[in-house]
Amino acid sequence: MTLFASLAEPSRREILNILIEGETTVNTLVDRMPLSQPSVSKHLKVLREANLVTQRIDGQRRWYALNNQPLQELDQWLAPFRQQWSRRLDALGQHLDQTSMTKPSQGQKGETP
Repeated sequence: MTLFASLAEPSRREILNILIEGETTVNTLVDRMPLSQPSVSKHLKVLREANLVTQRIDGQRRWYALNNQPLQELDQWLAPFRQQWSRRLDALGQHLDQTSMTKPSQGQKGETP
């Protein structure tokens, strides 16, 4: 499954949001989410296959942690798109500022001198 497909599912994004706080177990994830343990485990498997999550085994427990690398690569790929949208939004803001300066104020409409 691709990175985008992995991130498309809201429950997987919520798991990543929880893992931002640090390494945790499946049981902790289950306690913090409205999902069953099998569902959380299936989502973790998808996230592991997309290299978004790492797994560490400690006796009977499996600890999961966020792997930032794929997200950093995605962020770098998105940077030019953010710059383009930022320029367009800045241009729109300037246009709206200029438009509001050239229009008569609300109180002046229809008034006679």
